[in-house]
Amino acid sequence: MRLNLGGAEVFLRAEGLEEAPGGVRLWGREVRVFPPFPAKGFFRHGWQSWSLAAWVDPAQAPTPLLPEARRPQADDPFLLEAGAWWGSGVGALRGPDGRALLLGALDLGARVLGREDLLLGRYAGEGGAWFLAHGPEEEVFAAYAQLLPRRLSGRPPRVWCSWYSFYTRIGEDLLLRVLDEVAAFSFEVFQIDDGWQRALGDWEPNDRFPRGMAFLAERIRERGLRPGLWFAPFLVTADSPLFQMRPDWVLRDGEGRPVRAGFNWGRPLYALDAGNEEVVEWAADLVRKALAWGYDYLKLDFLYAAALPGAEGEARYRRAMARLREAAGEAYLLFCGAPVLASLGLADGLRVGPDVAPYWDNEERSFWLADPTGPGLRNALRSTLHRLWLMENVHVDPDVVYFRTRFNLLSPEEMRLQEALAHFTGFKATSDPPSWLLPEEKGRLEAFLAREVPVRRLGPYRFRVGEEEVDYAPLL
Repeated sequence: MRLNLGGAEVFLRAEGLEEAPGGVRLWGREVRVFPPFPAKGFFRHGWQSWSLAAWVDPAQAPTPLLPEARRPQADDPFLLEAGAWWGSGVGALRGPDGRALLLGALDLGARVLGREDLLLGRYAGEGGAWFLAHGPEEEVFAAYAQLLPRRLSGRPPRVWCSWYSFYTRIGEDLLLRVLDEVAAFSFEVFQIDDGWQRALGDWEPNDRFPRGMAFLAERIRERGLRPGLWFAPFLVTADSPLFQMRPDWVLRDGEGRPVRAGFNWGRPLYALDAGNEEVVEWAADLVRKALAWGYDYLKLDFLYAAALPGAEGEARYRRAMARLREAAGEAYLLFCGAPVLASLGLADGLRVGPDVAPYWDNEERSFWLADPTGPGLRNALRSTLHRLWLMENVHVDPDVVYFRTRFNLLSPEEMRLQEALAHFTGFKATSDPPSWLLPEEKGRLEAFLAREVPVRRLGPYRFRVGEEEVDYAPLL
């Protein structure tokens, strides 16, 4: 069929269509849209928080991400193994005039292929609703976002997180010392990250937390802060007691083999089966246990494990996470490593890029292994910038800002890029222990937390932050 869309004549194949604000709705398990121009770029949207979201050259085939064992942790494995530019849920082609032709799924479990002459949308399951629009990039993405679920209440909290300073090397004594330092600044949340648990799947405090997690939560509240806690409810390793005790809870393929969920902490990762009612209730009980300990800011990580092998598992993921949302009540839930579109309406905050790090890029991983999902400020900025259109749906978390020069390879200019993005999203967090900061760095941290700096977007990659103009294009 032929359609006049945003001043351009577009040909498409779909089972039906109707007008919608800013564009049209389409129906069909598979739809094909033929652009009225040779596309100069394809907006490739990655599946989960860490997956690549960026404009890519549709004429240049993607380089396979290595090693293969990491693929389930990096993206929907289908997207990485297809040998073409497939994205998750939404895709767009950029014409010579800079305007975009966008095709976005309105149901779960969709993928979009981008070529110079084609947008092909296909559902892995039973979905069939799409949104199609043509016009200025910011406008078509905003129109699409209006049709997606949302959960927004107030502004994001100001967070101190233990991860990017101490990683897993945390304990009760250390955190109590840092708590005293953090309480002197305008933070609202003190979040304990990975390293407190006995093992993945064994979510009880280890020997470095002799008085338990409830004790720490009480100390945090006494200092006027909100207690936060990290866990990965659907992730497990083969040496975990849970893996041994409940092998029937492990997600398995058609031949009964455990489904690989990536590689981290020096060992293979596996997923718990989020389609198993016992598993979901166990995960909801973890949330209730954290609340009972006194934690009402929860960072739920590696959530893609609940949706493996990819788009096919998004409905299962959505049902499971709705149960955790119900168990959490009004607690703040930050989703990380999470299928992006399938998390909307359930998460309060959503990480939308890879982990930052105290360095710009890990070239051994990003170049030689063609992996754009690893820790590093460049990777984090790139995907976050390309997901800012979600800010009306969820609190967009660009990850922490660095102010320290200690244990940090980032230049002041690079740190400023991340700080400006945090001002724009409103999600302000750091892992810097105040005792690591020089006096001027402490002043900059407090100003960052306490002041609302006016930010205006001037273009896709240009922002005015206070009196300063920040341009990300030359670096990305």
